[in-house]
Amino acid sequence: MDYHFDFDFLHGKLGLLLSGLKITLELTVASNLMGLTLGFLLCLVTMSRWRFVRWPAQMFIEFFRCTPALLQIVWFFYCIPMMFDFFIAPVPLGILALGLNVTAFNAEAYRAGVQAVPKEHLDACVALGLRPWQRTFYVVLPQALRVAAPVLMTNGIGALQQSALVAIVAVGDLMYVGSQLATESYRPLETYSLVALIYFALSIPASQIVRMVERRHDLSIQR
Repeated sequence: MDYHFDFDFLHGKLGLLLSGLKITLELTVASNLMGLTLGFLLCLVTMSRWRFVRWPAQMFIEFFRCTPALLQIVWFFYCIPMMFDFFIAPVPLGILALGLNVTAFNAEAYRAGVQAVPKEHLDACVALGLRPWQRTFYVVLPQALRVAAPVLMTNGIGALQQSALVAIVAVGDLMYVGSQLATESYRPLETYSLVALIYFALSIPASQIVRMVERRHDLSIQR
């Protein structure tokens, strides 16, 4: 391979990459907060005793789990303004699309955690006279979070990686800025390698935390 890497073209361009990185982090953090919050609420809805409440929530989850994230992003950016005749700024719309996707996957992770709560604990809540909301937020949620934490964190890393898909609809994230630099400089190998390293540097600490949480969870089960 007779190719010489040359990163001189990045001189004066790091500010653009940082601005793209800032938007990527905004998309990731906001969509994860949305997914963590709405995911638990959606989980509770899917476990409702009433079918007319449960089925729409289940259809929501299946739609976002069974269609490509790229298609969802394109649909949100182009179809929603046409159907409802209103426009949302690109970054909030990206957060909405990514956040709903994470919500669907987190709801399933929460559901597994809720189902792992021992029935005896729920019986104790009834015996103590706790109200349903007290039982949910003081007993069920902490235990469900403990079980679901590794999957939730893995979904969070996935949200970081999927945030690069918004580049296709011209949101100025890290991937979009990298694509522009690669086109302008005619140095795609260096540019995309650098962008990949940035994503890797952001993801690897989170993946290590996931492994640590999984080990602690396994140890707690063995005790």
